[in-house]
Amino acid sequence: MNILIVYSHPSKKSYTFQVLEKLCNELKRKNCEVAISDLYSLDFKTDMTELEYEREGFANLELPLADDVKNEHVKLGWADCVIFLYPVWWSDCPAKLKGWFDRVFAVGYAYKQTDLFPRIKTIKYGLVLCTAGYSNEFLNDTGIAQSMRTIMLGDRLGNRFEIKEMVILGNTLNVEKAKQVHEEKIKQVIERIINHSAC
Repeated sequence: MNILIVYSHPSKKSYTFQVLEKLCNELKRKNCEVAISDLYSLDFKTDMTELEYEREGFANLELPLADDVKNEHVKLGWADCVIFLYPVWWSDCPAKLKGWFDRVFAVGYAYKQTDLFPRIKTIKYGLVLCTAGYSNEFLNDTGIAQSMRTIMLGDRLGNRFEIKEMVILGNTLNVEKAKQVHEEKIKQVIERIINHSAC
């Protein structure tokens, strides 16, 4: 199974980076092919140029796509599963990942599709995996978790994935206590991904 991890965190000292390493090791142990789009290492450009806005805002498919966007399209075409891994900042993903959606899910490719332009395929599995300082209980009780699910799964992933799931690894402010729970959640979600790919 081909798995693309779209990873968005600036620090290799972070707990989120530890999760990335654990995730990659577990997936490779299951004989998955893993590719990573590390948005900070790539210095992925998050804001649209004026030309890109004119392409998006006016659905002008004659205007070109940037090379970095086309590179991400190639990776998405290869993937059977995409995992979006990031920390929760102000109840959402980092701006770097938001900019990835703004630019990569381009008109003609991810929405308002036409036969005149290559379109995104329906990908088997979409997983949103995020680390959060607050506990899962707090995020659920305040409605933040549901808000994040609605935005990520309902809008951004939308109908572009057959199965969509969000897993929040909460309570990272007390990370040593939370690690064991997180490791079990990661193993469980990997099993679900693998089992779905065998269908």
